Amino acid sequence: MGAWPSLSQCFIAVDDHDTALPFYRDVLGLEVRNDVSFEGLRWVTVGSPEQPDVSIVLEPPLADPNASAADRQVMAELLAKGLLRAAIFATDDVDATFERIRSAGGEVLQEPIDQPYGVRDCAFRDPAGNMLRFNQPRR
Repeated sequence: MGAWPSLSQCFIAVDDHDTALPFYRDVLGLEVRNDVSFEGLRWVTVGSPEQPDVSIVLEPPLADPNASAADRQVMAELLAKGLLRAAIFATDDVDATFERIRSAGGEVLQEPIDQPYGVRDCAFRDPAGNMLRFNQPRR
């Protein structure tokens, strides 16, 4: 039997790459690895310099150029409510991470708190409405 599979990519839906990209690149500090357009749609791949084998693909909410207007509207509504995607990032200092993102204008969902399941975490919305959590093991 070979090695265990490892995570390579995950996807986060965004409705405006030009708004999302500065947040993920400049506020979160992720590097841009790829920026591809195809049939009027765009995919931007970002990732942590400390995890070169793991990427986040910022994709259109409905990555189908042939989707109906009704389907696009449903996806836009789900995205606006923050119901399409979420991501959890690990950090060494959740309080410092919180202050850095908040100071950069991040939309706060939850200030840092100690959770009963062993982490200290906080949460923000990205510019598209996705929930992003940041946690560290509780000391």
